[in-house]
Amino acid sequence: MKSKYSFWHIVAISVAALGLAFAAHAGVLDPNAAMAIGLVGNMTNAQARVVDPILSTVAQGYKNGRMVADYLFPVVPVDQRGGKILEFGKEDFELYNTARAPGADTKEVQFGHLGKPYALEGHRLMGKVPFEHLQEATQVPGINLGRGAVNKTQNIILLSAEYQAAVIARNAANYAASNKAALAGTSRWDDYASGVSDPAADIDTAVESIRAQVGMRPNTVVLSPKAFKAAKRHPKIIDRVKYTGRDSVTLEMLANLFDVERVVSGDAIYNNAGAMTDVWGKDVIVAYTEIATADDGGLPSYGYTYRLRNYPMVESAFMDRGKNSWMYPVNDERAPVIAAASAGYLLQTVVS
Repeated sequence: MKSKYSFWHIVAISVAALGLAFAAHAGVLDPNAAMAIGLVGNMTNAQARVVDPILSTVAQGYKNGRMVADYLFPVVPVDQRGGKILEFGKEDFELYNTARAPGADTKEVQFGHLGKPYALEGHRLMGKVPFEHLQEATQVPGINLGRGAVNKTQNIILLSAEYQAAVIARNAANYAASNKAALAGTSRWDDYASGVSDPAADIDTAVESIRAQVGMRPNTVVLSPKAFKAAKRHPKIIDRVKYTGRDSVTLEMLANLFDVERVVSGDAIYNNAGAMTDVWGKDVIVAYTEIATADDGGLPSYGYTYRLRNYPMVESAFMDRGKNSWMYPVNDERAPVIAAASAGYLLQTVVS
């Protein structure tokens, strides 16, 4: 029987199919679309076993807590992977003799110099989705494992950035003696019985230390979750906010009490050899953080995260035939740094 398609029709269809197959292999065509037209492979109903239909509505998994690194190390986009940042000194605090006699030279003052160098650190991670999982997921409407792989991979990249920032902020060696204190015994915030501990007084000490050195009152307090729990249950804190009409002490109430713009709780955790561990431990960081340009004359910001512009970057998915999987790469290039340690204060082990 004569085919209804001419020779050239068949050639055109074949070329189109080859082009789509090449696009799928090159990562240009979405893998879900590739499976829908049969380029990756069909499946039987018996194979649809990995993804339960219920998961189209409810998914069981692990979500990490609030990330707070950006409050201490706000992101500064940079166009190069290394360089120096313009820094300003304490010229604003000097009492210059600005008086000038007729005909005398005018005194001069110079602002700004090239400060500490930075070098970005590359981070890369790929989410992997086996063909088999993608095939089975197509049997359940509303599931896009590719998007899920990207989201999960981005979350892991964010957790690594949070941990990296916390390691820097919680390192006592990064602070002068005037900008840190390690609490012990009855001075710890979870010692309620002795009457010695006082979270608000500890924060006041930190605030005054920073203001005396950089001329700015701190605007940020980062509490570890255990520190937040101890603070909101502390009798002295409760006594000072008991007439607010609230049933429990909130982060916003603590910000008002401490007279700072924001108080945040760093709730992120990580798996430490099988033990879920708080990224921010038992510590508290008080800081003045602000992004300023050269036009502003600079600000004594505690820290920055220098990050390559337009990063983190998600690359196009590509097919790895050796692993029989689609790969979803996520890249980040960053460097969190303490720019002005005198604008920060570390309270260590505020709870037992």
